[in-house]
Amino acid sequence: MQSLVFVLVAFLLGCNEFMVVGVISNIAKSYHASLSTVGLLVTIFAITYAICTPILTTITSKYDRFKVLMVMLAIFWMGNTMTALAPSLPWLFISRIITAAMAGTIISLILVFVSVIAPLEKRSMLVAAVFSGFSTATIIGVPIGTTISMLSSWHISFLVISVLTILIGAGLYWLVPRGTKQVTGSIKSQLRLMTDRRIALMAAEYTFYTYIRPIITDVLGFSASQLNWLLGIIGVMFIIGNTCAGIISNHYGIRKMPLISTACLALLLLMGLAFRLSWPGIALLCLICFILGMPGSILQVMFLNVAERDYPEAMSLASSLNPICTNVGVSIGSLVAAISVNLMPVSQVGYVGALFALIGVICTMMLMKTNV
Repeated sequence: MQSLVFVLVAFLLGCNEFMVVGVISNIAKSYHASLSTVGLLVTIFAITYAICTPILTTITSKYDRFKVLMVMLAIFWMGNTMTALAPSLPWLFISRIITAAMAGTIISLILVFVSVIAPLEKRSMLVAAVFSGFSTATIIGVPIGTTISMLSSWHISFLVISVLTILIGAGLYWLVPRGTKQVTGSIKSQLRLMTDRRIALMAAEYTFYTYIRPIITDVLGFSASQLNWLLGIIGVMFIIGNTCAGIISNHYGIRKMPLISTACLALLLLMGLAFRLSWPGIALLCLICFILGMPGSILQVMFLNVAERDYPEAMSLASSLNPICTNVGVSIGSLVAAISVNLMPVSQVGYVGALFALIGVICTMMLMKTNV
């Protein structure tokens, strides 16, 4: 049951983060704003996530993890409810900043609890299971939210997330272990982890995902009614990728990361050609999302193992590293994509992701030279 509630937390956070992608056109229409302006919601969310997560996880590491988790979840609920009720675009940006600041710390604490309850030999699969919660959000949460948005209003979609937050929060209250062992240290001693050569920043390959809805409907020509089940298929590919990542991490550690990054680079470069036809375009999106489902849990297990062995006082910070790395990449990538979408067709934003994927290949090759 503990594992299930941890996965549900990831699902909740994934719905909150990715829901904007599914309703981006509706938000733009409701506030009479351009698509590129609303797309900056993704950028702001990712930047806030990347900046606040290490700060909050480091500062709160000396306090009881359970209490911090419940307080953060309550603030997250307030921020998401603000999103649902936002009367204007500036209010929407403020509410997304609040939820982003809390989301990174929440998932970091969940991953710390995973490392506490899971034996080392099962850690990879449980981390992969938690990450699959984000993918499940794209299969179930985002399509349902998109449907609600089309039938009623995108505001209602976020109100549903607020209700889920209360229910899942109750599950956490009853199932999360209290008084887990904590090794405390000064902020300086915790930040030593960030100087370790094995900590690499990647994952800007997600650039195209910000505009996946207009890609499917406007570029590939599918109808709004087809959008939901196509997003569901893409989400399934994320989950399969996560599952494969757990197996790969158990058997090979990070040794297959250069191959994964190279495959992502090659697929992103094919976007311009594949998007000329509808079904080949969808097939390519599925393959890309399958590959993108792998790096997260593989790297997160590495971060946890490195911290447990060499920096035990920085376990909370280590648990936040993959979300930080991903959102640093997403913030840079989506910002560049928001600019690019005004200069080139939306179908070409994959090339922006390919540029960052190339950086990812270089980073993983350098990572292989270190002693992990």
